[in-house]
Amino acid sequence: MRQLTERTPSRPNQPEEFWALLTFVPVRVDRVSFWFRVALWAALAIWAGRLLLLDIRNGEIGASFLHGPLLVFHEAGHVVFMPFGELMSIAGGTLGQLIMPAVLCGALLIKNRDPFGAAIGLWLVGVSFLDIAPYAYDALQPQLTLLGGRTGDDGGPHDWIYLLAKFGLLGRAHGVGYFFYLLGALTLLVSVWWGAWLLWRQRRHLHHDFLLDE
Repeated sequence: MRQLTERTPSRPNQPEEFWALLTFVPVRVDRVSFWFRVALWAALAIWAGRLLLLDIRNGEIGASFLHGPLLVFHEAGHVVFMPFGELMSIAGGTLGQLIMPAVLCGALLIKNRDPFGAAIGLWLVGVSFLDIAPYAYDALQPQLTLLGGRTGDDGGPHDWIYLLAKFGLLGRAHGVGYFFYLLGALTLLVSVWWGAWLLWRQRRHLHHDFLLDE
């Protein structure tokens, strides 16, 4: 009697599908769009370098143009997480300014299938980490001027004094600040490398189109 073997339906290889998303390049790449991306990438790479040179000890990044938009996400995060209690409400500021660019990155990658746009979203995540770093660093000896015009030392609402004290880490505020800085630096470097690699791949397709047009 023949024994029937049940075949298991093949499942998609998720790592390969994710890699395909990260590396997707259209068959034909428009020249104008390509050179616009090159210019944008170069501007963001230079900007990243300038941001990485800012001193987290005195909050120099607070004078950066991007601090304003990130501050909007920060304050919105406090409101969004408010229903989850005091701890989450205060942590929500930091979470908000990290989640929003991360959502942008994911949406561009998965929904729009635009890995170059996702690399820009990741770049914003890196800048957000850099923006958080001075705030955490400042918790030990508060000097930064907060939204209300006060510092954490004279009663201003300082998120990171609360958060680090809550977990007994206030004495390590400087280390936490530098940890966020390193995360931001690494994220920026990955995003710039990712964008450059995608442009290199797109350039090959652009050259191929040029040969076809000949």
